[in-house]
Amino acid sequence: MDDFLLDQQLRLFLQEDLEHGDITTDAVFSEETASARFVARQPLVACGMKQVAARVFALLGGQLEFAQLAVDGSCKDAGEVLLAIRGPVRTLLRGERVALNLVQRLSGIATLTAAFVDQVRGMPVRIVDTRKTTPGLRMLEKYAVRCGGGHNHRYSLSDGVLVKDNHIAACGSISKAVERIRISTPHTIKIEVETDTLDQVEECLACGVDIIMLDNMDMATMTKAVRRINGKALVEASGGVNLDTVREIAETGVDIISVGGLTHSAPARDIGMDWG
Repeated sequence: MDDFLLDQQLRLFLQEDLEHGDITTDAVFSEETASARFVARQPLVACGMKQVAARVFALLGGQLEFAQLAVDGSCKDAGEVLLAIRGPVRTLLRGERVALNLVQRLSGIATLTAAFVDQVRGMPVRIVDTRKTTPGLRMLEKYAVRCGGGHNHRYSLSDGVLVKDNHIAACGSISKAVERIRISTPHTIKIEVETDTLDQVEECLACGVDIIMLDNMDMATMTKAVRRINGKALVEASGGVNLDTVREIAETGVDIISVGGLTHSAPARDIGMDWG
């Protein structure tokens, strides 16, 4: 993650929560200092303790000391300390909710990603995310996927060509869409096309596209598609992927499995801030 861009986002999150100030904390405390710890309430893959949570508190100012920062991607059991902090009480209380909200969300994504990665461990396939992220949190959520052992698909619409079903429907055919793309995009950009039938796979092969996405295909059709492609393009499987199906999908021979649920459906992990 880019620290310059991250700080901009974290300041906006703090501004949303603080608005004109913490009326309760400001009325009760002045110059007092204290210690607190982020503690895992359930097993998780840690994400964001140093780069996100600690940075939230640092942006609020004051003399701060951090310790026991869990390494991103490390597995932690319930009861383990993920971050210890000492500093002004006002800073600790002002930053608590923003910091917890973020690391609970990110650790949830990292934990779910790790579960998918474990299901295909030892197989020559990558688990990747999608653009199905929370608006405003994409950089953070895609970072969490990497902490869980996954990989990132394109970050934004400007990162790569992906011809989807609506592009094809509006244009008329895969061939027409690819022809137009080759006229207007540089040779350094790879072309990926989404398919849902074997005929579309054949059309992609005739066009010489770089990556063929097999979208919502049943296992038998997907296996046939991989055999027809036979290494002429990278193969991505997408749609309907879950922890029960991901290994069977990998066994068809695809190179990449994209899972929107890594970011749009990952449950937050329970992390608490304990005083003292």
